[in-house]
Amino acid sequence: MNNRKMVLVVVSALGCILLFAQQKRTASVSDLSGSDKANLNNAVNLFDQGRQVFRFTTFDDQTFWGDALKLHQAIEGAKFGGVGSGLSPKAALAVGLKVDVDALPASLIEQLKQGKVNLDDPAVTLALLKLNSVVGVTGFFNPDDSLKSVGIQCALCHSTVDNFLTQGIGHRLDGWANRDLNVGDIVSLAPNLQPFANLLGVDQATVRKVLQSWGTGHFDAELALDGKAFRPDGKTSAVLIPPAFGLAGVNLHTWTGWGSVPYWNAFVANLEMHGKGTFFDPRLDNAAQFPVAAKAGFGHVKNVPDVITPQLASLHFYQLAIPAPMPPKGSFDQEAAKRGEIVFNGSGKCSTCHVPPLYTEPGWNMHTPSEVCVDSFQADRAPDKRYRTSPLNGLWTHTKGGFYHDGRFSTLLDVVNHYDSCFSLGLADQGKTDLVEFLKSLPQPKKDKDNE
Repeated sequence: MNNRKMVLVVVSALGCILLFAQQKRTASVSDLSGSDKANLNNAVNLFDQGRQVFRFTTFDDQTFWGDALKLHQAIEGAKFGGVGSGLSPKAALAVGLKVDVDALPASLIEQLKQGKVNLDDPAVTLALLKLNSVVGVTGFFNPDDSLKSVGIQCALCHSTVDNFLTQGIGHRLDGWANRDLNVGDIVSLAPNLQPFANLLGVDQATVRKVLQSWGTGHFDAELALDGKAFRPDGKTSAVLIPPAFGLAGVNLHTWTGWGSVPYWNAFVANLEMHGKGTFFDPRLDNAAQFPVAAKAGFGHVKNVPDVITPQLASLHFYQLAIPAPMPPKGSFDQEAAKRGEIVFNGSGKCSTCHVPPLYTEPGWNMHTPSEVCVDSFQADRAPDKRYRTSPLNGLWTHTKGGFYHDGRFSTLLDVVNHYDSCFSLGLADQGKTDLVEFLKSLPQPKKDKDNE
């Protein structure tokens, strides 16, 4: 058989395979019962709605970030009716804001490639906001194109981009922790921090000092509950932004297990994003543990109309649909990872708590600080005063900033050494490095049952 005939045979075979796969997929849908089709349509609709909420819904929080704090004035600058020099694209990217390349017109993409866009001009930032391309931030404009207000979405902290075009500009990666984001520095730009000052009982200068202490990739959700801005050792109380992918099957959310995923969505949308909804948690009435929240009545929030609660179901569904991303090819030593898996399930005793394939406990995935040999400061800021067994899938995506809730361990090897000491495991050096490679390999590819 000559080369031409061989190519034709291969192409024909591939065509048959693709056709068969398409027919099989079509047949499987057409064979569904009426109720199953309704369930499938519901799933698709919830996914679409939830993605929209995650990426673009502000829950009317622009009345806080814009109308109250006047953050939009700092963004546009005095030249465009605001205050100060304005926020240039270069400065925005420097504090970790991201730009969705898929929202940009082809002409602008080409100009960016050629270096013809002035990234030092706040006017370009306003143009990017008009295109709705700044991930997690929405600009609201007046008829004369001046910036009227600004709001934020879930995607601000829990999405990044793949840097397809350049650093900070690329395709969205929903669910990824934005460890480049400096939330504190961004919020501290607001001309009016008096609402925070009133809540915490301090002056605006103190609020700004606290915000600027957080650092890159950190956020302090409990500050507005207990007013504890700093740890006893003087370090910031802010913790690392966690990922929002790979949550299907995982019980409690956040580092300290405040509640389920939809609980935390309601908590953040109402109390952190300052949207307008309903939130109920009488645990926040405990003035001894949550003096700020108890005084402000944060455990009993009621807004009319409630624009948050109707969005929670679809938002939850979308988050559960986001899988933990597979590690890049060549990012870990495969042979070492295989050996590391044996350590993980054996002498390392890791799987006792990080149960595969969830890599957290099915059920009540919580532990006291003493059980994991760490201090109780952050745990004591949560109702249950415990730490959650964090899922390990996709660990490779959020190595920046360190590990554990506060980044106290710089590397995975540091984490392994901590547990080796905590549990007196006596692991050999080779076993430790193999274990690190296994952790870098998660999630592992799922086996295709049809091909087993």
